[in-house]
Order: sequence, then C-alpha cells, then structure tokens
Amino acid sequence: MIEETPQFILIDGYKRVRAMKRLARDTVRATCWQMAEAEALLLERSLRRGHEDALDQAWLLAELQERYQWSLEELARRFERSKSWVSGRLALLQALPASIQEQIRVGTLSAHAAMKYLVPLARVNAAAAQTLATALTPLKPTSRQVGALYAGWQAGTMRTRELIEQSPQIYLQAQATRESPPPSATQRFLQDLGLWRHRAPCPPYLEGRLLAQLRENELEEVTAAFARANGEVQRLVQCFELETRPC
Repeated sequence: MIEETPQFILIDGYKRVRAMKRLARDTVRATCWQMAEAEALLLERSLRRGHEDALDQAWLLAELQERYQWSLEELARRFERSKSWVSGRLALLQALPASIQEQIRVGTLSAHAAMKYLVPLARVNAAAAQTLATALTPLKPTSRQVGALYAGWQAGTMRTRELIEQSPQIYLQAQATRESPPPSATQRFLQDLGLWRHRAPCPPYLEGRLLAQLRENELEEVTAAFARANGEVQRLVQCFELETRPC
C-alpha cells in the first residue's frame, strides 16, 4: 500500500519560496500548523496585526467569504468588528475599480476617504468616481478634502461636477475662500497691534543718520506725527482699561 504524501498549504512566506526557487533550492524549512486553512489564515493575521492596511483586510475578508461562505455576521465575529466595518472593506473591492484600489495601495488616497465617499459615488456613477480619483492623485488629499469634493459633486450642477472632476484643487480653493469668515473688530485690532509689535525697530546708527538728514521743518512734522500716534495709543489704552475695569 502506497502512503499518500501529505499536502500542505502555504499560508505565509510566498516571497521566500520564490527566492528559494531562483536559488535552485528545492527544500525549505517551515513551521507546520495542525489546523484548518481558515483558522491558519486568521492566526497569521493576528501575528502581523498592526502591519496590515485596509486592502489587506479586504482581500482576506473576500477570500473567507467566497471560499468558506462565511456571512457578514461570522466575519464580524471572527475579526471582532462590526458588520459595517466588514462591509466597508469589502466595498473597496466590490465597488471600486482596480485603478482606485491601486491609489489606496500606494498611499495617494486614504482608505477611509475611499470607503466613505468614493464607494457611494462609484455605486451611482463609476466613471465619475474614477475620473475624480485620477484628478486627486497629485493632490494626496485629506479625508476632509475628499468629503468636500464629494458633497460638491452631489449638490452641484453639471458645470460644478465637471470642475470638480477636472480641477479639484481650484474647487477646494474656492470653497476655502467662501467659507473663511471676515475678521471681527477684535481680530482686526489684534492684527494691527501685532503689526506694531513685530515691526523691526530702527537701528540706533541709522536713526541718528536719518534725523541728521531731515530739514528743520521736516523734523518738526515727523515729531508731531509721532506725538499724534503716541496720543492715539495712550487713548486706546485708557479706553481699554475703562472697559475692562471691574464694577
């Protein structure tokens, strides 16, 4: 009777196996786990937790769902997460085209922004989502910026949508200008004080040279201007003290 050679499934170490093949080595040392494949996948994930991104999680979830027919409830229980967490990561593979997945993989687009904004957009208009994601590539936007673009695309006219898809940076700049409130009276006052405080003082050697070059009538005019400015500052200080004095 011929004994069957045990069949092993490689869980981790594919790069090392490829390297050994290139070195013409036909044996490699490995650790054998006596458990089912699904359990081994979960164990391998737990060993490298903290070094996986959203796409890694999505591929593992999809593998377990397709090969072992695990439901969302089972996946959520095994990963100790909520069903919405599982659905969000699966949507990265199910709703987004490969080009957007590649942007997430290389880091030009955050997985959080893609799940929250581009997935809903792709479900409505896949072409628009891909166009927007391509336009975002050089920007490396934050999740907040992607959210602003998504909100503008949803509520905007056809012209606005075209602007967002073709020139998202211009749209973001326009939104920032529109949303910036004008400075209050107090802010303007503090800004003016800041200009006085940060203004570089005139060096003593230059001060004497400048005064020596002024004619007598010019010197009187400059002196009077400084006196008026000093009086205005003193008046503001007195008004401030009166307003802030306790009753």
